[in-house]
Amino acid sequence: MRKLLTLCVGLICLSAHAQEDKQVVKANYNLAAKFSPAKLRTMIFSTDVKPNWINHSDKFWYEYQTPAGKYWYLVDPAARSKQLLFDNADMARQVTKIVKNPFDAQHLTLENLKFTDDEKRIRFEVKSTKDTVKNKEELAKLKNKSDSLKKKVFHLEYDIANKELREISDTLKEKTKPSWANFSPDTSRIFFAKNYNIYWMDKVNYDKAVKDEKDSTIVEHQVTTDGIQYYAWGGDQYSTTTGDEKEDEELKKRKPVWLSWSPDGKYFALTRKDNRHLSALWVINNVSAKRPTLETYKYLMPGETDSTEIELYIFDASSLSSKRVPINAFKNQTAGIYGKNRDKSSYSGKHFINYWLGTNEEFYISRSSRDLKRIDIVAVNIDGSTRTIVEERSNVYLDIKKPYFINNGKQFIHWSQRDGWGHFYLYNTDGTLVKQLTSGEFNCCDITGYDLTSNQFTFTANGKEEGEDPYYLHHYALSVNGGMPKLLNKGDYDHQVSVSESGKYFVNNYSRVNTIPASELYNSNGQLIMKLEEADLSQLFAAGYKFPEPFKVKAGDGITDLYGVMYKPFDFDSTRVYPIVEYVYPGPQTEAVNKSFGRSMDRIDRLAQMGFVVITVGNRGGHPDRSKWYHTYGYGNLRDYGLEDKKVAAEQLADRHPFIDIDRVGITGHSGGGFMSTAAMLVYPDFFKVAVSGAGNHENNIYNRWWSERHHGVNEKIDAEGDTTFTYQIERNTELAKNLKGKLLLATGDIDNNVHPANTIRMADALIKANKRFDFLLLPGQRHGFGNMTEYFFWKMADYFAEHLLGDSKSYEVDMTEINRENPLRK
Repeated sequence: MRKLLTLCVGLICLSAHAQEDKQVVKANYNLAAKFSPAKLRTMIFSTDVKPNWINHSDKFWYEYQTPAGKYWYLVDPAARSKQLLFDNADMARQVTKIVKNPFDAQHLTLENLKFTDDEKRIRFEVKSTKDTVKNKEELAKLKNKSDSLKKKVFHLEYDIANKELREISDTLKEKTKPSWANFSPDTSRIFFAKNYNIYWMDKVNYDKAVKDEKDSTIVEHQVTTDGIQYYAWGGDQYSTTTGDEKEDEELKKRKPVWLSWSPDGKYFALTRKDNRHLSALWVINNVSAKRPTLETYKYLMPGETDSTEIELYIFDASSLSSKRVPINAFKNQTAGIYGKNRDKSSYSGKHFINYWLGTNEEFYISRSSRDLKRIDIVAVNIDGSTRTIVEERSNVYLDIKKPYFINNGKQFIHWSQRDGWGHFYLYNTDGTLVKQLTSGEFNCCDITGYDLTSNQFTFTANGKEEGEDPYYLHHYALSVNGGMPKLLNKGDYDHQVSVSESGKYFVNNYSRVNTIPASELYNSNGQLIMKLEEADLSQLFAAGYKFPEPFKVKAGDGITDLYGVMYKPFDFDSTRVYPIVEYVYPGPQTEAVNKSFGRSMDRIDRLAQMGFVVITVGNRGGHPDRSKWYHTYGYGNLRDYGLEDKKVAAEQLADRHPFIDIDRVGITGHSGGGFMSTAAMLVYPDFFKVAVSGAGNHENNIYNRWWSERHHGVNEKIDAEGDTTFTYQIERNTELAKNLKGKLLLATGDIDNNVHPANTIRMADALIKANKRFDFLLLPGQRHGFGNMTEYFFWKMADYFAEHLLGDSKSYEVDMTEINRENPLRK
């Protein structure tokens, strides 16, 4: 009898525990709201040093903000000195006296700070609350003529030696260069586009235009006459609003034309393409004005016929005559002119000149087949002749970088993945391969400098340091003569560098997701010159913040290492069991896995505070900075390639951690992540239970040609007559709509001109036809990133996971109090 009673009591206890497990766990809205973007701005200040190199020298200044305020520093690497650019209290006193608005040492707002050419003074602007009349150009643009006042901006100059501040005329302020101005190397002529053609004006008339764009006395000279919309020499519009009365007026405006100049200024080159045959796409802005407006733009979808080729022209700058250069090698090829790096020789006075990469007689272009399996680097002579100096060939799509010329232009360093990894190769300019400079199972990224005297170049690379996360970036030096790369910034962190123009020094910003960011100054030998800053996160930690946890798991093949980050609630209880949510982006151009501190904190960390374990993890076919095999794993299977890895990553983590409930798995992402999260629900409907999918390209057959054909592949066929055609076939989410079992929220902006709303609407159509229940959110007037409705979307996502993973649909109400609390005056 006692045994029976004991058994009954035990069963009752087990039943009670089972009931307790099924009880609703309230979502922690208050904790999530504590780490909103607005709140984070009051807890996280500067996390890196952004050097402003002074007049092309090795000296630089930077501003850095902490809970104590913002401070400005001047650094002289050669002298190993760092000092305040001015005393904040003294500067606040002097600014207050001139501007008549009160400032103090902790609350200085100085904008557009620049050094004068003699480096003895700095100039900056301070906004005041004083009303002043708008200038002539601003008044001309007014729709409401009564709105003629603006707040005065004071233009100030500070003498560093004398520590004296004075107001200067706004005429002394360096005028903002018009975006349409393309200067010749001697700055005597300024080129621009208007009504789809090339024009130029002289310096005198340019100065008039800077003062007043509509000055009727400005003299312009037309260069080309046959430019029309979608077959333009420059100034072609990406998007137009059909029937808008302002369209004719828009054609008369000056717009940019991208010219690439020879170093001596005698020639310039540009490309042109006839896009008139391309089909249009439309979005309707329902909330734009009194009437909804139709936006029309050209959009080439994968597999569609492209009947014209890119044209390359060389212009004689004196006669303004042009010649078309024959560069066709592949049907529907892409081609681009390489520009010179932005160094001192790219400037004339204060004007940036876009020089071509090359000499006075020759410049370089890239030429790629439509399927990107063939890429050439081609030298183009000013006489119109061409020669191919590098050919890259592959059975999958290729990536390429701009060649880096060294040794006074006699040789160049070429980046290639021809051995399965991104490495550097030394070439002569005649196309002869001299040798491979780097090799091994790591990825070289960008060249950051070259020293002719030592014949040494510096570059960034990842995956070389044993025992580290292979995504962590480092800075290296290597002699062109041979040897092993020398590591310049040691430490098991992700390092981001900014190199001085001379290449003698670099600022090194470094952190991991679980360390405090710091910044240091090094010389080109890897010697530490000085520590610059360490971020002050004291207020963030005081609010309860805890670092996330990096992890490593195996991919679905049991071999490939995948790297991820786990975000837990800051009130984490190890005795509880939590749903797991995956934040995903499949790539292939990147992976949504943070490597350094602070990125996407308001999105991923904050979602975890609702009461979830949130993870991000890579997948085969993801990030390009690993092996070529890893990067192109999804080639030909752009829907399903990453899903298995997302599934097995969650399973492995659940095996390691008893606090993860593998029966409650959510998934979310935006754009490619929106596409992937919905695909996960349809390919593994019994595993993934809830998804929130934002702006997903659910039908990649109607997404843009460049991304879809590149990463999925397009088939090129050549018939017996030599005609080339292209075919494209890809799996779509809509084909699997019948598989949906869990809860799905689809969201899109209604004027998304990147991933067209049709992607989400067609997904909804397929689900309706499959008789599936799902949820749909349309964000009016929003493009691809959701703009000013991003915060609204976050809380809708939080609600959805709270209801369907935690069983909590009562913690939220109609009013989004989490947003309203931060905007108390919002109506």
